Amino acid sequence: MAWNENGNGKDPWKRDGDEPAELDQIVRDWQKRFGSILGGGSGGSGGPGGAGGIALIVLLLLAWGLTGFYRVDEAERGVVQRFGAYVEPVTLPGLRWHLPYPIETVDKVNIQEVNDYNFSTEMLTADEQYVFIDIVVQYRRSDPVLYSFEVEDPDITLQDVTESALRGVVGTSSLEELIGERREQIPARTMEELQNTLANYGEGTGLTVTSINLNVVDYPKSVQEAVDDTQKARNDRDRIELEANTYRNDIIPRARGQAQRILQDAEAYRDRLIANAQGDAARFEALLAEYQKAPRVTRDRLYIEAIEQVYSRSAKVIIDTDGSGNLMYLPLDKLLQRSGVDLPNASANRSSSSLGTSSRSAEADDPESGRERGTRQ
Repeated sequence: MAWNENGNGKDPWKRDGDEPAELDQIVRDWQKRFGSILGGGSGGSGGPGGAGGIALIVLLLLAWGLTGFYRVDEAERGVVQRFGAYVEPVTLPGLRWHLPYPIETVDKVNIQEVNDYNFSTEMLTADEQYVFIDIVVQYRRSDPVLYSFEVEDPDITLQDVTESALRGVVGTSSLEELIGERREQIPARTMEELQNTLANYGEGTGLTVTSINLNVVDYPKSVQEAVDDTQKARNDRDRIELEANTYRNDIIPRARGQAQRILQDAEAYRDRLIANAQGDAARFEALLAEYQKAPRVTRDRLYIEAIEQVYSRSAKVIIDTDGSGNLMYLPLDKLLQRSGVDLPNASANRSSSSLGTSSRSAEADDPESGRERGTRQ
């Protein structure tokens, strides 16, 4: 049953004392109002309505123009684009205005801010070894025009170029060089490769790399145990080489000094022997001349000098008396031993005894010389 059947309900579209309004009539009334505001009204209301529409259009244009104001900070530069094309020059810091969107747009680029990003990966070295490396790249957007137009996504491009440059440095070095002696050269070489690559992108990317900091360059964790063993062996090798060098530096100078000393001793011995031989030869020549003048006297004198030299080292004295056939023996060695005087060696005693026997034989051959020697003793 409908809500207004039998006259029991109230019509919600009716007000007390008013006739019901038709929905179409309400819509038409609102259309007339909007038409009069925009200057499209009919009849005698056209004048005031047209003035209102112009005022609205002016207000809208004024609001649209105000959207073209923008502010550039001290560290920024503004790049104005008109329908997507660059409009020179770059706008400097301050309050600026451009034709509002969609005619012109402005990209503000901070040219003083230092940005950084971290890059870490495992790479293959020249000797086919893996190395884990972690670096931090710091850069600035130095040229706002190149940064905005030369490369589609400069920041992503810089990361790709950094990886390429780093792989070029790591791929041309051995693992031992990267871990050891060339570790400090990695940032400088990577930065050089990076700048050269960025310069090859047409006129450039508008990015300037200020520094590259090396955080970690080490062996991967999967081979760390083997690397520790290798490092220990390398340390042992260095220690043994140091000890060997120390021993070499100690033994070689001493050996050279000893060799030099032996050489000098040999030269001195040679000179002494030559000098003695020359002296003996000169003495022999002088003695020969004397012998040729008086052979017997010279021979007796030589014999006497030899006997004196032998007896001077002997502690025994043997005297042969004339015609008795007896030998007188003086035990000087016993006497000297009792007095606490050092005795000559036994070989000297044996020599003196043998020389005593020889003297007796010589005396038998030459009685005159024997008597002379007996008198002197």
